[in-house]
Amino acid sequence: MPKSSRKKSKARVLSSKVVYRGPAFWVTTDQVQEPSGVRARRDIVRHTGSVVVLAVDERANGPYVLLERQYRHSAERYLWELPAGRIDEGERELAAAKRELLEETGYAARRWKRIIRFWASPGFVAEAMSIFLAEGLQAGTAQPEDDEVITVRFVPLKTAIQMVMDGTIRDAKTISGVLWLAQKQKSRKGP
Repeated sequence: MPKSSRKKSKARVLSSKVVYRGPAFWVTTDQVQEPSGVRARRDIVRHTGSVVVLAVDERANGPYVLLERQYRHSAERYLWELPAGRIDEGERELAAAKRELLEETGYAARRWKRIIRFWASPGFVAEAMSIFLAEGLQAGTAQPEDDEVITVRFVPLKTAIQMVMDGTIRDAKTISGVLWLAQKQKSRKGP
């Protein structure tokens, strides 16, 4: 991004009040003066942040991506997703990624790399997400939480891309991870 388009000044929080606190997130109502000078009320869903795991199994016929299918009440449907979860208070991102992969799928990985960091929905949600590439997978026993009913499946990258393009995968973090891997594979092969 060009330097001229970056704002150096910050917003001033004139007041902030917690209006809801739950086990997974909290909501604040903030009165702010934004860098542009605009004064506004902003209701923000606060969150400790999340990690996403792009677990890849390299096979002779190309990479396979580990996907999970679970019911998401807010979407009112089952969704195909990459393993993911909240970062616990005081927990480091990588430790959270390793924990979530093991809990939800039973897999561990020998190699880890953070590949993308983004805001989930920055208009009103203060949740940063980091996608970690996990390679060198080793199978184990899943340890899901009591409310997690998860189906796990490896799919060829080509199939995962098709699932994105035909709308079978509708989860933004998963779309981001799958398309990142597709671009990485494309750039390895060259023009």
